[in-house]
Amino acid sequence: MNPSRLFIERPIATTLLMVALFLVGAMSYRLLPVSALPEVDYPTIQVVTLYPGGSPDVIATTITAPLERQFGQMPGLMQMSSSSSGGASVITLQFALDLNLDVAEQEVQAAMNAAATLLPVDLPNPPVYSKVNPADAPILTLAVTSATLPATELVDLVDTRVSQKIAQVSGVGQVNLNGALKPAVRIQVNTVALAARGLTLEDIRTAVNAANVNQAKGELDSATRARIIDANDQLKSPDDYRRIVLGYQNGAALRLQDVARVSSAPENLRLGAWAGREPAVIINVQRQPGANVIAVAEEIKTLLPRLQSTLPESVHLRVLNDRTVTVQASVSEVRFELVLAIVLVVLVIFLFLRNGTATLIPAVAVPLSLVGTFAVMYLAGFSINNLTMMALTIATGFVVDDAIVMIENISRYLEEGDSPLQAALKGSGQIAFTIISLTLSLVAVLIPLLFMGRCDRPAVPRIFGHAGGFDPDFGSHFADADPHDVCLAAQGAVASPDTWPPCLERAPVRVHLARLWPGAGLGARPAAAGAVAGAVDAAGDRPSLRHHPQGIFSGAGYRRVASRDRNAPDRVVRQDGQPAAGGQRGNPA
Repeated sequence: MNPSRLFIERPIATTLLMVALFLVGAMSYRLLPVSALPEVDYPTIQVVTLYPGGSPDVIATTITAPLERQFGQMPGLMQMSSSSSGGASVITLQFALDLNLDVAEQEVQAAMNAAATLLPVDLPNPPVYSKVNPADAPILTLAVTSATLPATELVDLVDTRVSQKIAQVSGVGQVNLNGALKPAVRIQVNTVALAARGLTLEDIRTAVNAANVNQAKGELDSATRARIIDANDQLKSPDDYRRIVLGYQNGAALRLQDVARVSSAPENLRLGAWAGREPAVIINVQRQPGANVIAVAEEIKTLLPRLQSTLPESVHLRVLNDRTVTVQASVSEVRFELVLAIVLVVLVIFLFLRNGTATLIPAVAVPLSLVGTFAVMYLAGFSINNLTMMALTIATGFVVDDAIVMIENISRYLEEGDSPLQAALKGSGQIAFTIISLTLSLVAVLIPLLFMGRCDRPAVPRIFGHAGGFDPDFGSHFADADPHDVCLAAQGAVASPDTWPPCLERAPVRVHLARLWPGAGLGARPAAAGAVAGAVDAAGDRPSLRHHPQGIFSGAGYRRVASRDRNAPDRVVRQDGQPAAGGQRGNPA
């Protein structure tokens, strides 16, 4: 059975199929996202819990320990590590590689719900979990500075006018503000005055929480209608907090201003960001999974002038760090290496085949194989990154083997006098399964990368293996799909096998002989190498290594010196320069 017969007998359909595959691959290439690293969901989840004012010991006993007991009961958990610091608890969970990350997220959420009753009741916010992914690094970092606006007002301006507009850009996943000094009311208690009145810090906390609760006030009912009582009990200014009543002593109200100093200040005095020497608000922009980082960054940078026009004149918005510059540079460099590899491979084939028509087949097979691989990469959800481009570069050399094997086998039948059609049928039928087995053997090298189930980061080599395996597979299909064109190219190669000038024909042999002949390090005189070159120049026909005597390297302690005269015998001398016994040997014809 000849799998290539279908394509040989239908050359027009084969050509249209290749053109269609090229168009599909070219469209897929434009749709593929670009990133530095592949989009990989690692089976690692990080749980962060914030408890302002808590010491490391309190955080470890009241937050970290209860959560660890619940997380330890989850199936598929391979490793758990925690860190308890002042005001924060961080727990890192690493699951088995074969566990779906969505399932792991559900288990983590269920464990946090089960531990909710064991956590402090005054915890500001419940624990928050997030997936660990190296592709989540910010693609663009912006800085907003102002020489006149206070830090708290600048944060509110950035949050309402800048970050929301950036979040609306297609492909933006998340916008985070760093160094943002949020406004707050700070209460600094005078502990001496507090102790003198017999109160504690817990009394102040309870009074502040009770005075700042917005609860239902009820309703007023009459015979004909009912009215809901609406009043806002929330405190807004420092003066409202100063008038909070802590209790009564000697018939007089004890207010918060009597034992504490209340002021308006940033929420966290130890938090800040600077752009150069100026205080700033830092905006970190993260992309959505599968988005093109370069296109997203360019759209955001196009939006910046319009955002700047909506801000006051004293507020300046600029790009602080653009990670897409390095991403584009690295991907462009790998893309250049890929194109250079294709050009070098085609050039080497042309130098050995010495026929432009015969070189056309591998020159077409390599780009078509790569373009077809882009279509499969798009369907598989891959992206253009350093790993996939590196895999395609390495697989470029594999693709050429199939076309060369097909050319050589069909050329043999053309030399025997078969017609191009018969040579294509015979040659392709004889070599088709060989090419398939050759391709499978090349792809088999990458099979261990596809089943690395116990490595720490299996998805990276797995993507490399898939991208590298698609390319030679397409190369074998192209070699089987167009043997009629291959046979025509081979026919041209057989018709004019020697198309190089004589000087170029002899050049490779001169290089080989100059490399193989013993140099000064082996004890030969420099004149020996010149004699070899002269013998090559004097030869009328195209020389080759098989035309020279066997045993280029002499035996131990001897060397052969060739003469410039073809009819003169060679001389075999010892290393000390004395003639050896029977040291003359006739030159072969």
